[in-house]
Amino acid sequence: MRSRAAVWRAASDMPGAGNRATMGHLRAMVPGMDSETLQYLFDLNGYVVIENVLGSDEIAALEAGIDAQELEPPNPKFPRFGSAAGAVRATGSGFLQYGQPFVDLMDHEAVLPILRFRLGDFFRLERLYGIYQRQGMDKGVLHADYGASSPNSTAKRGEYYPFLDNRMTGGFCVAAWNLRDTGPGIGGFACIPGSHKSQFRIPEGIHGDHQDGQWTQVLEAPAGSVTLFTEAMTHGTSRWEASYERRTLLFKYCVSNMSWGATRVVAPDGLTLTPRQRQLLAEPGDPKVHFKSLFDEAGLEAG
Repeated sequence: MRSRAAVWRAASDMPGAGNRATMGHLRAMVPGMDSETLQYLFDLNGYVVIENVLGSDEIAALEAGIDAQELEPPNPKFPRFGSAAGAVRATGSGFLQYGQPFVDLMDHEAVLPILRFRLGDFFRLERLYGIYQRQGMDKGVLHADYGASSPNSTAKRGEYYPFLDNRMTGGFCVAAWNLRDTGPGIGGFACIPGSHKSQFRIPEGIHGDHQDGQWTQVLEAPAGSVTLFTEAMTHGTSRWEASYERRTLLFKYCVSNMSWGATRVVAPDGLTLTPRQRQLLAEPGDPKVHFKSLFDEAGLEAG
């Protein structure tokens, strides 16, 4: 593990043919980074990586919780575990049921400020799952959940796509906790920085090239880091080349009056949730009217 001082980066210059596009590089101590700079760089690139958030003891506790599940080998076509809501279309607690260390990641102090300026004071945990990969497992499809390149977009390649009033173009943000080192030459999270801003559907060539092209980057995100990104950015899973297993925990948040599916993440049995954590699992509702602010401690305590 590196030192425990938390550092963050927003877009890095990565070596290799697959990363020839030059991006701005910045690393700084989180407590000393002004919010104006942080907001600008996240908005520009679509993601931020915060390193050294989890210590070795915290990682070990999360690893032990996963080991206790005695998971089957990962399915190469769907390498997920501990899912709740989302693609599995099942209401449940997912990996939150593995233990208190998993619950405590829901509103970790390192991610709340970024989620707040992306989603506001009223947001909820929409779905979650873990990703595990073993050496030789292939990459996943590049995709964007919102915007011109989303599955429900009517955009045609090469034609300008206006963001329509009846289409969601944002409002979702992911916190991906990396329990083991990921990055170029290893595998992990891949993305096209800044693609959430594009009003053109991703060209077929760039989409097909994935991490082997010059525009898609595999982000360096070591063990103990958390990667936050907007789901409107084109992203996906890269090939896993390391000899050890990948383990990443994904928490997917959205504005309180939005929902991706009809199933929900619910509180795990026998574990303690704070008022804020319980609010994160509340049903969708309009901000203020039907959904409490996550940052109004008095209001949350009142129940």
